[in-house]
Amino acid sequence: MVNSLTKTIIKLTTKLTPISVGTKFFPTNSLETEYVELFNYTNTILFEIDKAEITSDSILNNLIRDVGAENLPSEGYTFHELKAAENRIEEYALVSNIIMGSDRYFYIELPHPSRLIDIFVKIIENEGGEVVKKTSTELVAKMLSKNDAIRVAIELIGIGLSEGTQVISAVGMTGAASIERAIHYTQSIGTFPGIAFTKLGGEYALVFDEPFLLKESRPVNLENYLFIDLIDSTKFISKYGRNQLVDLMTGIKNFIETECEGELEGYREGGDDFIARFPSKDLAIRAGLDAAWFALQNNAKIRAGIGRSRREAGERAQMVDDLEAISPLSLVVFELANGLYAYNIPSEFTRTLINLIENQKSKLIGVFLFVFIFAYVMSILGLGIFSIVGVILALIYAFIV
Repeated sequence: MVNSLTKTIIKLTTKLTPISVGTKFFPTNSLETEYVELFNYTNTILFEIDKAEITSDSILNNLIRDVGAENLPSEGYTFHELKAAENRIEEYALVSNIIMGSDRYFYIELPHPSRLIDIFVKIIENEGGEVVKKTSTELVAKMLSKNDAIRVAIELIGIGLSEGTQVISAVGMTGAASIERAIHYTQSIGTFPGIAFTKLGGEYALVFDEPFLLKESRPVNLENYLFIDLIDSTKFISKYGRNQLVDLMTGIKNFIETECEGELEGYREGGDDFIARFPSKDLAIRAGLDAAWFALQNNAKIRAGIGRSRREAGERAQMVDDLEAISPLSLVVFELANGLYAYNIPSEFTRTLINLIENQKSKLIGVFLFVFIFAYVMSILGLGIFSIVGVILALIYAFIV
């Protein structure tokens, strides 16, 4: 999607490793189309700050952390890798999660008709889930997140084992995807009780070997905070006025509260920073991106960090100050797997340069040839000091033509 020259120039100017520019995600509805167009129009860059090491062990550790160790039996289960995840981040999968949200479907299958189906329906509804389809041996339900779906499925598997019934489950982006994953599970593992799911592009399963009952299955209370700070607000105020700052921050605040389910903390009208709390990380990233895009439209840059605590979010936002980029970067920094990544909304200059390299190579070659010939002629005439004039003229041509 982006050639090596573009990535090299971005790396030289930012001192960070770019994974992608824009997105390869294919939209299927108006909301997805809106976001994909924003990613591609603004040339939003995904950076790798601290590379995640994606292994089977790290997937299991993250699963236990996200689902909650208290929601898993202490023993009597095995972790299977059905399809290994690649040791890299796929940007379109990340974009998919941000746009489509964290809710997931899961499928439950019993070997024979049982009253357990009705018990499972009540448990799912008590956990905030929605039963989409039910028969005497199967049901498809929708939960608020993948972690909730896995957690509730484990609870149902435990109840099934206590009743001598082997329950097979799987989680997917859609109901059909969860059913398909359950089929793959039985083909790979057999008809043993367990749950199949995906993590970072790989497919995995928990298989339970013996009966267990959890004391009480409770969702893990993972906080998601977004810290936003306007970069160089003093300069922004002197150039555009304090009223423009208030309008900018109020616009960001209103979007976060109305569109991203965010709760603002410690916001003071006229201030240049705030913290907001979100029910899920994808909503926090989405809010950070929208804030950065909105700021760009208003000639401003933000630094944003997402974390499980206020302090962690603030520290990630402040990482922007320690970067060795040529100019301050508008970044949204967040954790993914066990690494750190960031979205950057590039400046108008950077976007124009990317567009020249990607889409107007002939113009770019012409600009370089003009600069080279102009500088050569000036040096022959003993006027080498005026070579900079050629550079300026070439830049003006590149940007306005």
